[in-house]
Amino acid sequence: MEKSENLLSKDELAALTAKIEIGSVEVDTGYNTDVRARKHDLTNEDSSLGVNVSALDMINERFIRQFRLSLLEVLRTSPRITPNRAQLKKFGDYMKDLHPPLSVNVIRINPLRGSSMVLIDPNIVLSSLDNFFGGVGRGVAQLPPGRLFTQTETRIINIILEVLFRSLKEAWAPLLAVDFEQVSSEINPHFAQIADENDLVIVNRFDAECGDTKGFLDIVYPYSSVKPLRELLRSRVQEVDANDESDKQWKQDLGAALGDSRVEMQAVLGEIHTTIARFQTLAAGDLLYFKKPEFARIVINEVPAFEAQVGVSGSEMAICIEKLIDPFKKDSTH
Repeated sequence: MEKSENLLSKDELAALTAKIEIGSVEVDTGYNTDVRARKHDLTNEDSSLGVNVSALDMINERFIRQFRLSLLEVLRTSPRITPNRAQLKKFGDYMKDLHPPLSVNVIRINPLRGSSMVLIDPNIVLSSLDNFFGGVGRGVAQLPPGRLFTQTETRIINIILEVLFRSLKEAWAPLLAVDFEQVSSEINPHFAQIADENDLVIVNRFDAECGDTKGFLDIVYPYSSVKPLRELLRSRVQEVDANDESDKQWKQDLGAALGDSRVEMQAVLGEIHTTIARFQTLAAGDLLYFKKPEFARIVINEVPAFEAQVGVSGSEMAICIEKLIDPFKKDSTH
């Protein structure tokens, strides 16, 4: 191989290096010298154009209301369900915290792409089963790792899934018309691979409590299936909620119903503070002295509301309201 004429000799390279070290030769004089590289992991999915988690939380709130009512109808139980904030996680990190046996159900949500997952804590299944047959909703401390669900327990799981599908369909309705289909069921979550280990998923966890029994229910969406809806999740859910005609009508009906409610109103002319000992010694003819306040206090359902003047209008006693009282303001005067 011929030696290139453009290559420097060892002596020339040593001389150039020495001049650079002593500063006699300028460096960093090329193009784009201020550019800095940023590491990028090609195995991680980009979530910079992320999903509006607050919108998913609103969907979950609607889901809970419908889910509890429907469970009461079919399983004779209405557990207390508390939603946690929807979280974006790597699928592998989420799976680390799960241990069999669990009711793991792979589902398909049309028209979303890919498969989602519903996980039901065995405590919820056993508590619902106990309620269904007239019990008080007892669960268990922990099921053996290899224990399978019986046919009766599987039937209860299917009932819960049917109720869950109907409730989720109504919860998503203001945003998107969806249909649900159960694909498979497992007891080991590691056999239900709806995404790769480094793929992102949206975990919606609901803590359930029925008496002394506690458990959880998870609805897991692959991030890739919800990401195409990010614009709808960002704007349309809030817009639908704010302009929903049924909500406006409900507020009007509630206001009208409250307007017809009856309350008790009292005019307190004055108050005296004393002790039980002095009170027990009172007899007919005793005089009690107190400083009359400037205004009488108007109390509605035991809540101070107004200060007023007391007088007469025609043949009736009357009050003239002077000012509004803030019930949350500390005031020790009487």
